[in-house]
Amino acid sequence: MRHRSLLMLTSVLTTGALALTACGSRGDSGSKSSSGTTVVIGVDAPLTGANSATGLGIQYGAQIAVNDANKNKTVPGVTFKIKAFDDKALPATGQQNATSLVAESDVLGVVGPLNSGVAQSMQQVFNAANLVEISPSNTNPALTQGPNWATGKKTRPYKTYFRTATTDALQGAYAADYAYSTLKKKKVFVVDDKQTYGAGLSGIFKGSFTKLGGTVAGTDHVNTGDTDFSTLVTKVKNSGADILYYGGQYDESSLLTKQLKAAGSKIPLFGGDGMYSDTYITNAGTGSEGDLATSVGAPVDTLPAAKQFIADYKTAGYKGDYQTYGGYSYDATTAIIKAVGKTVTNGKVPTDARAQIVSAVQATSFDGITGKVSFDEYGDTSNKQLTVYEVKSGKWVAVKSGTYSGS
Repeated sequence: MRHRSLLMLTSVLTTGALALTACGSRGDSGSKSSSGTTVVIGVDAPLTGANSATGLGIQYGAQIAVNDANKNKTVPGVTFKIKAFDDKALPATGQQNATSLVAESDVLGVVGPLNSGVAQSMQQVFNAANLVEISPSNTNPALTQGPNWATGKKTRPYKTYFRTATTDALQGAYAADYAYSTLKKKKVFVVDDKQTYGAGLSGIFKGSFTKLGGTVAGTDHVNTGDTDFSTLVTKVKNSGADILYYGGQYDESSLLTKQLKAAGSKIPLFGGDGMYSDTYITNAGTGSEGDLATSVGAPVDTLPAAKQFIADYKTAGYKGDYQTYGGYSYDATTAIIKAVGKTVTNGKVPTDARAQIVSAVQATSFDGITGKVSFDEYGDTSNKQLTVYEVKSGKWVAVKSGTYSGS
């Protein structure tokens, strides 16, 4: 997934990031103590404010992976530690966090961010420092395949960036096929929040839906932070649409569907993984009944390999939603831990550890708690599984799970 508007890199910050490259690759990576070497894995996500429910799920998914690695002594002579940064779903803050992480020589990998727009502001900083970044949730295709991916001209912008979530190119098309072929919806009103994730996902859905034979009753945009959707509700009702597709987060979409249903509309709101959170249902109340969302992977509660992870999350009393990206964060963190294991010998960290870890992550292949973890030449996950969820009796229920095989 995801989003929040991209702010262009300023020359001052870019220069600062490049200057930190040498610092990030010095031979003093990792801190030594009487108990061995400590390696820090950074986490960047919105931990407060907008999107924080899913952001916290990322933080604590990574924490459990580190807890397991330390308990099992996965890398002899190395103790792992998480250092979490709150980007508040803001690209500028994410970029500042990236610069801070690069400057700390103990940091040998980063998990996150949640939002695609934030990722765009961080990628160059990490790439300049050879610091690996694995997002469990970014879904905008351009992050790995370049700006011309839709025309078939795919180019990888940054060798240090990977993700364990599949892209919106598949998610949007999968949703459109379900809406048209399974729900038999023929007329859609499309709304997005003008952000990298939301606008990209809704555009892919719209294109796929019309290609199948559906029509677009209307389109509109909202701003992040909006709470009054009365004018939009009127437009949707008057359009004659039999479904509303929303590209964006649960913060705004939950209020939109609540107000739409309160105005007497019976049509469902369908969205992407940015909506798939229990917080959506809490905020929308009964207005969420019958609404739908796609999300990456199979339902984590159904995966045998994730059973212990879920138990540990609940026992620890961690906040946030583990269902959306917690498992993918665990696997992203594990990929970094395994890469460290191939790079650090007997607690000794080589001078080019960061660069070696990037190469090791590229070659990663293991069975994670969410499925097979490996990456293609673009840094995209080999796990293309997607699931459609519907709100039934106040809970998200999986109604279809599979891979998209359309053209």
